[in-house]
Amino acid sequence: MDLKRLKDRYAIVGVGYTPQGKVAERTALSFYIEACANAIKDAGLKKEDIDGLICYRHFEPLGDDVEVTPYLVAQLLGIRPKVLAQEANCARNQMLHAIGLIEMGFCNYVLIAYGDNAYSGRRTFMKEATHGEPVADNAAFGEFGLIANYAMAARRAMHLFGTGPQTWKEIAVSQRKWANLNPKAMMHDRPLSYEEYMAASWVVEPFRIYDTCLISDGGRAYIVTSTERAKDLRNPPVVIMGIGQSNPSVDVHQSDFMAGPTGAKIAGEIAFEMAGITVDEIDACEIYDCFTYTVEITLQDYGFFGPGEGKDWFKDGRTAPGGEIPVNTSGGLLSEAYFMGLTPLTEGVMQLMGRCGQRQLGHTTETKEPQIILCSDNGGVFQSHCAIILRRL
Repeated sequence: MDLKRLKDRYAIVGVGYTPQGKVAERTALSFYIEACANAIKDAGLKKEDIDGLICYRHFEPLGDDVEVTPYLVAQLLGIRPKVLAQEANCARNQMLHAIGLIEMGFCNYVLIAYGDNAYSGRRTFMKEATHGEPVADNAAFGEFGLIANYAMAARRAMHLFGTGPQTWKEIAVSQRKWANLNPKAMMHDRPLSYEEYMAASWVVEPFRIYDTCLISDGGRAYIVTSTERAKDLRNPPVVIMGIGQSNPSVDVHQSDFMAGPTGAKIAGEIAFEMAGITVDEIDACEIYDCFTYTVEITLQDYGFFGPGEGKDWFKDGRTAPGGEIPVNTSGGLLSEAYFMGLTPLTEGVMQLMGRCGQRQLGHTTETKEPQIILCSDNGGVFQSHCAIILRRL
């Protein structure tokens, strides 16, 4: 199949936000509904226009909360989609599914949403890896869930190509500077210095607290349609130039890619080939940043720099406001809020629509006016990856 024929045929037309951070006495379902309703309104659509609904990720409900299903979300939104879907695990196929549904003629407008009350409900994410070993068995060896899994990968990378805190502090501090320009960010009013980063407590070595993503209450949603339909809607369309997917799938304990190449390499190659561009034409990146190391290895596998070159590449505020190649301009999962792959993707959309206020790329932040933005999504422990290249129409 020639993916190039799909270039620029599909677009994102609306984004839905909710309150985020610690939002007491809210259900996960309520965040789904609010984010979806706001995305529909933002796009200038009616609820009756939505004929596809994809709930980004299923989680076990916390406490006495109800289980979120796409049936329930559709019911409470008052919509009757032709297609409903929900990811059960960490695969990152939502955008591909949406494009496929529209390409086949099943749907015209596909709504993709995520919501959780993880902060208030104290979700630990300790059982979220895709491997099947009992948590208690792993804990006996000092391994507690996803943070320890990623820590193993990061430690391997430290051994193989000399990365580590001197690289990761650049990522953490630069992203915090973006969050300080974003009033919605959980870390908006909390600057971060290199000294504070290095003095921070360990979570799981080699990760300090500022190397790990936030846990957030709230939701996020966006709508995909054809570029032709998008031209008649409220917002400037943000078109999908390229998309690539790769699922190495192997459990981190048996993997041979802990220090790369991860799925980002193949997914990136597919996306860039479809878009017909190179990394030199990317104006900014919105990278899935569950950990600082994830940002480094993803950009490395995309080809922005070679193994071991990250320390120099990230130096001198290269990815910060005023930098040559802005990365995670909302603050990302590390400093804005954790809505999985919807955090980076929706930020890329909002930047290309020119709706980011103080953090808007261009003259406001002394950066290049954005035309093309690369977004990433990462699932499991480097077991699933989606690369998406967006551009202004």
